[in-house]
Amino acid sequence: MSDEAPIPPVGKRKRTRIIKSNRVQIFLFVLLTLVLTVATVWAARIYLKNSETLVFAVGDPNGPEARFAAKLATMLKNNYSRFKVKIVSNGDNAKALAQFDRHEANLAVLRTDAKVPPRARAVAVLDHDLLLVLSPGGKKIKSAADLKKKKIAIIADNESSASFIRSILELTDSSPANAPLIQVVPTGSPIDKLFASGFAAVITIAPASKVMKDKSYQQYAARGGLTLNAIEAAKLLTRKFPALSEETVESGTLSSSPQIPEEDVETVALKWLLVTQSRMSTTTISELARLIYENKTELGLDNGFASRIEPAATDKDAFIVAHPGAAEYINDDTKSFVERYSDLMYFAAAVLGIIGSICATLYTKVTRVAPERASELATRLLDIGEDCQDATCADDLDGLQDEVEQILRGVVIGLRDGTISSDGLDTFKLGYQFVRDEIAMRREALLRHPHEVAPAPEPAAAPVHEDNVVVVKTAQSA
Repeated sequence: MSDEAPIPPVGKRKRTRIIKSNRVQIFLFVLLTLVLTVATVWAARIYLKNSETLVFAVGDPNGPEARFAAKLATMLKNNYSRFKVKIVSNGDNAKALAQFDRHEANLAVLRTDAKVPPRARAVAVLDHDLLLVLSPGGKKIKSAADLKKKKIAIIADNESSASFIRSILELTDSSPANAPLIQVVPTGSPIDKLFASGFAAVITIAPASKVMKDKSYQQYAARGGLTLNAIEAAKLLTRKFPALSEETVESGTLSSSPQIPEEDVETVALKWLLVTQSRMSTTTISELARLIYENKTELGLDNGFASRIEPAATDKDAFIVAHPGAAEYINDDTKSFVERYSDLMYFAAAVLGIIGSICATLYTKVTRVAPERASELATRLLDIGEDCQDATCADDLDGLQDEVEQILRGVVIGLRDGTISSDGLDTFKLGYQFVRDEIAMRREALLRHPHEVAPAPEPAAAPVHEDNVVVVKTAQSA
């Protein structure tokens, strides 16, 4: 008796190979789909990361706006941002805003008393310019009426700033006899010398960041005294002049010893704003605002400009409305991962769908091992049906019946596994019923005629010798 292990049927081995082959292909195509999706999304992200250039219009190449733009460009580069800043210098800030108004620049810096382009939208507040009304120590100015007929010095960069100060404080009067004597003096003029020259007040617009660092105020206060006066009706002025904002100068801001002012003083200020075009996408400006606010310590200049960056006003009635992208970040700076990368996720889903469809088509139409059709197995059944006619005993019929049932079981398993298609299944059913009936009819025939066997071949006759025939004949004749 042989000890060899039974050999599995050929059909089963074939089915196993088909299943294994198709499963390996499915796994490889799924893996390929994921790899290609990740590679495509990553490549698109890298492409977009280096694809957006922001044109920054500035005035004087050595001015604070240009230096801030250079700091912004460096910060974005250090943070591996997808933004690049191209700085375009103009003669002055007015020309830079004109370039911005012509849509030739994406970013610009303006002070709120400038001519604001209609499509400018705020991104951040870079600095505040405080309106300071200074007088000699101990001589307070309670209202604009106290300045009538007085000699007043205005420290301003240009005539437009001086005119703006006159209009704010209503220093012009219909009666020339009551009008104050106003003189515009150069920037940097010593305040104590102006007071010594007979000026009753010195009015200037100074950056808040510079005021806090300027030690000259403390020196003036120590030498001859200095008083910072409050602006009468600051709230009314901000309503009359939307470019202004209410500000509070805290005690000791100008000088800590002696303390100037002695208590908090209300005044008004102009804001320096970083603005962008209204047509810029929300995603772009939201990302830019995030980078600015999260890295604002890197953007401050040595003279204090942009050292205290603040969020832009998001109110709808703000003088310059915040860009929707900046407002989105300012109002909700705790975005979830899904919200922050939703665009990238949607893009990844679209890429996954496209690549998945391509790989599925390749599998089903090209590389997949095609299942055997059920109609092809009907031929094997018919062959068994022909063999049952030659069966001479029940054992032969039982063997044929086992073959039929094995084929049927293989078809059922193949339909479940996908190795056999349902194409021609009705033909297979007819063939199975036909062969099953054939075996049953042959079995009944054998039961009715149990001795019915095929005629056996007759044995060959023994050879007859001639002599014996003669002897038999002789005996009979006798």
